[in-house]
Amino acid sequence: METVKVERIDHLGIVAGVIKDLKIIEMIDSRIPKDEKENISAGEAIAGMVLNGLGFSNRPLSLTPQFFENKPLDVLFRPGVKASDFNHYKLGRSLDDAVDYGSELLFSEIASSSCRSESIHLLFNHLDTSSFSLTGEYLPDLDEHAIKITHGYSKDHRPDLKQAVLELMVSQDGGIPILCKCWDGNASDNTVFKERSSELVRQFKASDTPRYLIMDSKGYTESNASNLKDIPFITRIPGTLSIVTTVIEQALKWDQWAEINDDYQYQPLELGHYGIDQRWLIIRSKGALERAVKSVERTISKEKERAEKQLFHLQAQRFDSEAEAMTALQELNDKWKYHLVDTIELKQHIKYAVKGRPTPDTPIQSIKLQINAELKVNQEKADQDRDQKSCFVLGTSIPRVQLSDEDVLWGYKGQSKVENGFRFIKDPLFFASSLFVKKASRVEGLLMVMTLSLLVYSIAQRRMRNELKRLETTLPNQIGKPVENPTLRWIFQQMEGIDCVNIFHKEGEVQCLINGLNDIRRKILTLFGQTVSEIYQMS
Repeated sequence: METVKVERIDHLGIVAGVIKDLKIIEMIDSRIPKDEKENISAGEAIAGMVLNGLGFSNRPLSLTPQFFENKPLDVLFRPGVKASDFNHYKLGRSLDDAVDYGSELLFSEIASSSCRSESIHLLFNHLDTSSFSLTGEYLPDLDEHAIKITHGYSKDHRPDLKQAVLELMVSQDGGIPILCKCWDGNASDNTVFKERSSELVRQFKASDTPRYLIMDSKGYTESNASNLKDIPFITRIPGTLSIVTTVIEQALKWDQWAEINDDYQYQPLELGHYGIDQRWLIIRSKGALERAVKSVERTISKEKERAEKQLFHLQAQRFDSEAEAMTALQELNDKWKYHLVDTIELKQHIKYAVKGRPTPDTPIQSIKLQINAELKVNQEKADQDRDQKSCFVLGTSIPRVQLSDEDVLWGYKGQSKVENGFRFIKDPLFFASSLFVKKASRVEGLLMVMTLSLLVYSIAQRRMRNELKRLETTLPNQIGKPVENPTLRWIFQQMEGIDCVNIFHKEGEVQCLINGLNDIRRKILTLFGQTVSEIYQMS
């Protein structure tokens, strides 16, 4: 008698196919020997964690066996792999093995191989750090090189929690992570960059093609200047520096803007700053101008409400002289940024020496003055601040013969790639909630695995979008509109409901059939390459 077993594959075949194409399991297993007493290797265990994370099931790692119970493991991995093999003991030991080998080294080797196989362009390299808040107590780690889970500046705005810091560098081409390293929870950005700079110099000099570092403004400090001298960089110059205000004011005064497109204008400036010969670009952005207009209008509205309350209380006071009244008004006026006094009215309040209706001969005891004032907007100051806020300054040490002014801007705009990477890793539907491990070394290993998941996701998304562009075709987005660059997360949702149907014949033969494919799903699967198509039994 034949029996049937149905297992859910959904989008996991895409993830497994990309893992196989990148040879992630083989690379890990060649560096971490397999324990012959265990059924799966460290590479398979780490790949299982990646599949669990990209399954977006919001399960902690301890429930990985539960996640795999109804999945076709012989298709996703190999025949003989069981859900129980992914128990928390095996996963914990695999994290330990990865840290013993060197989690930063292991990831960089996988990322380097992946970038070569996928022909990732590494011209622009975006570097940033972020903190990961952790709860509970962490066991002392015997490894003196393990990171310290401790309090520090929290970018998650949770100063009450201990944390670890993750350093991440991604390519502008596809947002592919090419470097990750864990740091102590109280490590500063200056410390991280100082340690990283010498390695970046070595990597960039050894590269066959030009490579440039893109970083946020917090990396541009006087203390970091010595580290930046030998690195071709692009950064936003911090607006807190007085020189930034000065050069923006000069650019607005000169009004000699070069057009990049309808959204951006710029003025170049050559100068030496922090001992580095640089090219600064004062950028005026249409989007920033629109935001500045709204920001200044909100500030004006709030200040007007506050100023009118102050004037209300001022008119309730009585003063002995006009000079005293005007001094009180001036003290308020000095506090206002966007408002000026428009009209002033002084009213006398006479107090007579005797009661009753006064006559011309009634003696006066005292005369007090009441002051009333009306406001007007300081339009000159509002316009000045609006124009100032619509501009920002980019600095680069890269000569113009190597990189044009326009390309400096486009290079910096890719900084959102690394920010999106952190946002992805911290997504609660991902397995950030899996930071339940109680050893600092395992936190380090787990953050590396989470970044590895970002690597697989980013490469899969890049493959899909590049193939759509090459074929000059589209896929429908959430509202049915055809788009050339859908997110992989949405495509994963489109794949829900695909099953692997196993038919067990009485002769002992097992037949596996993929059920749930339709035209749009077949079109999607062909975008990811031959390995993915074979997993879903498509030629």
